[in-house]
Amino acid sequence: MLVRRPGGPLGGTVRRPGRSCEDGRVPDVTPPSRPSAPVPAAGLPDLTDLLASARVVALPMRVRFRGITEREAVLLRGPEGWTEFSPFVEYDDAEAAAWLRAAVDFGWTRHEPAADSVPVNATVPAIAAEDVPDLLRRYPGCTTAKVKVAEPGTSVDDDVARVAAVRRVMGEDAAVRVDANGLWSLDDAEAALGRLAPFRLQYAEQPVASVADLAELRSRLAGLGIPIAADESVRKASDPLAVARAGAADVLVVKAQPLGGVTAARGIVAEAGLPCVVSSALDTSVGLGMGAFLAAEAMAPGYAAGLGTAAMFAGDVTTDPLLPVDGRVAVRRVEPDGELLDRWAAAPERTAWWRARLQRVHALLAAG
Repeated sequence: MLVRRPGGPLGGTVRRPGRSCEDGRVPDVTPPSRPSAPVPAAGLPDLTDLLASARVVALPMRVRFRGITEREAVLLRGPEGWTEFSPFVEYDDAEAAAWLRAAVDFGWTRHEPAADSVPVNATVPAIAAEDVPDLLRRYPGCTTAKVKVAEPGTSVDDDVARVAAVRRVMGEDAAVRVDANGLWSLDDAEAALGRLAPFRLQYAEQPVASVADLAELRSRLAGLGIPIAADESVRKASDPLAVARAGAADVLVVKAQPLGGVTAARGIVAEAGLPCVVSSALDTSVGLGMGAFLAAEAMAPGYAAGLGTAAMFAGDVTTDPLLPVDGRVAVRRVEPDGELLDRWAAAPERTAWWRARLQRVHALLAAG
């Protein structure tokens, strides 16, 4: 049964040089000394207000992840603090609309933290097994690891070696998950997870793409004791609850931005009735703050959130990033630093691209 519940400091003045938007560059912008007025839950802030505070950044990553080495995002300031709009560049405007709803929900709605901090997992990209120990040092105190598998250009042998290295470094008591991003076929997933089963996986995240194949794989793996978690089948589906109704997963992986924000995501979790793990959409620390608020009130006990991903960046927008400390991240809003916003500002042509995207997506939401 669906249970719906009601829904930092504000940023200082920041400036960025440039020309007008018509020539592809962002103008000098000084956000107003007081933030925009709150808007009704069903409404939107004025586009002019969004563009006035928008800062487009491109953060360098330590290793390639999800096929990229640089993460672009738009930071916006609302009356409740800074928020983030960062749909991946390949997503169309319709899919990006949920991400803007999430930004508005976090920046224009007061959310009270339900805990001081939440446990997080280490995230291990598709790196060579010998590089695993160095990477795991960036996640002090973490006792859970999520390991990327099925990466194009790698083999199941590579996956097995990577998971084995994680198990060796973290020990037998650690929780180890794998994430295939839906890239295996049904038969390949069954074979690969059969080889990975001896490492006692906490779950396999989105091993296959479709809900039907998830359900079939879950049936096939019943004897191996590997739970199935759904990610893309929740956050990219027109009906995020279909996977729960189909009995296709044991765990839901939810991300605040793709599901329309903290308010919308916690409603989905309540209705699904399955354990939930909150994860990052490769957000900046501002967006990770949004995820931390969701995790504190919606995540199943005994699981670690996938919100330690600030450790994957070589730069961030704040001097106090949401990095793992003793295996946890704080539940708080993040205040960007003006100098770092300038340092990691996206190139003028990318800034213009994101501002145009923001305008188009805003128009979609305004049209209902």
